[in-house]
Amino acid sequence: MSSRARVVRSVPPSDGDVLREIPLPPYVTGEDAQFAVRAVVVHAPRRWSGGTICRNDASPHPCRLHRWGRRVLTLRGLPPAEIDALIERGDPAAEARPPRPGA
Repeated sequence: MSSRARVVRSVPPSDGDVLREIPLPPYVTGEDAQFAVRAVVVHAPRRWSGGTICRNDASPHPCRLHRWGRRVLTLRGLPPAEIDALIERGDPAAEARPPRPGA
C-alpha cells in the first residue's frame, strides 16, 4: 500500500467556474432596454493577445452583462444585426427601438 495521499477536489476550481446568468426581467420595458444597450456597449469585445476579452472588466468575452444585454434586446425584438450595430456605434445612451410590427 502506498503512503502517498490522494487529493480529491470536492468543488470545481474557481478559475473554471461558470457564473450564473443574470435573470431576465419578467417583461422588457424601455428602461430595461436602455440598461441592456449600456451593458452591451460598455462590455463590448476587445481583441487581446490571449483572445477576446470584455473591454470593461477583462473577463472572457462575452461576459455576464454582455450576455444579459443581448438576451434582453433580443426579447425586445431587436435582431442580432441591430444589436451588433449598437455595439459598433459605441454609444451607451443610444436608443434601442424595436422593429415596427409588420415591417
